[in-house]
Amino acid sequence: MSKSPTGIPGFDDIALGGLPAGRTTLLTGGPGSGKTVFALQTLVRGARERGEAGIFVAFEEDPVNLRTYASSFYWGLADLPEPMLTFLDARPNLDIVRIGAFDIGGLLALLQAQVTATGARLIVFDAIDILLAQMGDPEVIRREIYRLQKWLSEAGLTAIITSKTSIGDLQSSGLPSMEFVQYMVDCWVVLNNDIVDQISQRNLRIAKYRGSDFNGNAVPFLIGRDGIDVAFSHTPQTSDQPIGAERISSGVPALDDMLRGGYMRAACVLLTGLPGTAKTTMCGAFVAAACARGEKALFVSFVSREDEIIRNLKSVSIDLDPYIVSGLLRMESTRASKGSAETHLMSIRSAAQDHGATCIIADPLSALSKSGNRGTAPGVSERLIDWAKAEGRTVVCTSLLDNTEDPTEAMPLQISTISDTWIHLTNDVRGGERNRTLSIVKSRGTGHSSQVREMLLSDSGITLRDVFVGGGEILMGSERWENERDTYLRARQRAAEEAMEAIRQTAEVLELESRIALLQGELRAKKEDIQAMKGRAASLNREEISTTDQLRIRRGDQNHPAEPDHDVDT
Repeated sequence: MSKSPTGIPGFDDIALGGLPAGRTTLLTGGPGSGKTVFALQTLVRGARERGEAGIFVAFEEDPVNLRTYASSFYWGLADLPEPMLTFLDARPNLDIVRIGAFDIGGLLALLQAQVTATGARLIVFDAIDILLAQMGDPEVIRREIYRLQKWLSEAGLTAIITSKTSIGDLQSSGLPSMEFVQYMVDCWVVLNNDIVDQISQRNLRIAKYRGSDFNGNAVPFLIGRDGIDVAFSHTPQTSDQPIGAERISSGVPALDDMLRGGYMRAACVLLTGLPGTAKTTMCGAFVAAACARGEKALFVSFVSREDEIIRNLKSVSIDLDPYIVSGLLRMESTRASKGSAETHLMSIRSAAQDHGATCIIADPLSALSKSGNRGTAPGVSERLIDWAKAEGRTVVCTSLLDNTEDPTEAMPLQISTISDTWIHLTNDVRGGERNRTLSIVKSRGTGHSSQVREMLLSDSGITLRDVFVGGGEILMGSERWENERDTYLRARQRAAEEAMEAIRQTAEVLELESRIALLQGELRAKKEDIQAMKGRAASLNREEISTTDQLRIRRGDQNHPAEPDHDVDT
């Protein structure tokens, strides 16, 4: 089936391409549901983006007012040439008394001339129920509607017919029944504007689409400066964003080490914890690191003013002022109660796109689950994450737990399953003081530390320390300090005892060395005496030999060696 795109963000996705080209679409809904805006936006987009001229037939509003209203949107209507969009005033004259049968022959003739003159391919019949109310007779209404449908088919026009109320409620509103119209048209879109807990909630649903598949669920939508924006986002299966392995800093070096390099680019990071666990401080560190890299960041707060956040972060050496002045950081503050969750989603998306932010903070995203948004907030959170991933933007969102430290039992939005990295922050109250801890619950696609770290906030920034285990318990704060002090004092005492023992043993060594020196002196003296005795013995021996030789000489035995005397037996 050939389709004609409406140019309405999100709607063409759920309609799988747009409205049926050359056929008729019926829009129904109550007052303020957005029927006229939907029709006008389709005409303007068709003229600007595809060069298709359009005709807007107004049965209720003054065309001059309609053009003024349309000019308030960022559609560039003022730059659109007159032939590309024609407003036709078809409001009935209530001062004329109707006599005889009523038909739309004259209107169709006028429209045919206008189509021929402008080459129009799109046409809108706005508030046709006003026209049909002039006919009164149900048979005449049926006849003229079929006549209109035949003319549209022969002209090959893509038509939109709007009716202020839903088909089933026409009779109760005093208007003639048009129940047969829903069977006649090829596409039927129902728009609703409900109030839930005093919060406006708009949604639309494609009730029928002949010859084409479509998303038949009720989908929220908003009306903003760009017109209608239907809350549709690309799912992981439909996104064509390439998957990378780039890491970006969390702004806390110790946490980057725990994550083996930091957060994944284009990932969703979830920070959970009770109030006062430093979730906003962690967000501030992340955007400061992003801006320091030269990236643009968007910080959306649902709890504090921008200047309050800036002042508070300075107390932990996170200064965001330079980045705001340079234009790298955009900060926005609002309250969840100011609008529906869909309104805030659109605001975040528009602000991120306008600013060109690659890093987005939503603090706390759980604020969207307050009164009036409980049913829609989880879906909004999922669409925000899916949209950010499809755009290659990194999202860090915080979730405020509901009076419990168990994050699995108190997650207001239940988005932990689709978050890529989940960091849980806690308060540990013990010994009359409160201490903070940080742990990584999960981090897809990367190794990460499973340890619980103590988080310290000081003038020098955020510090993560290994928890101290003493006596089988995890000690933090003053208990840890006391334990470390006792350990230090015991170590000093042992060191002092070791020093005294070293002194004692040194004295003993000196004493031994003295005794050794004395003995060595005595040893040398003994050795000298021995050498002297040996010298004297040798000298005496030489003297004895000399005396013996002299005696032999006197006896005439010079030529004979001296021999010892012998006893001769006779």
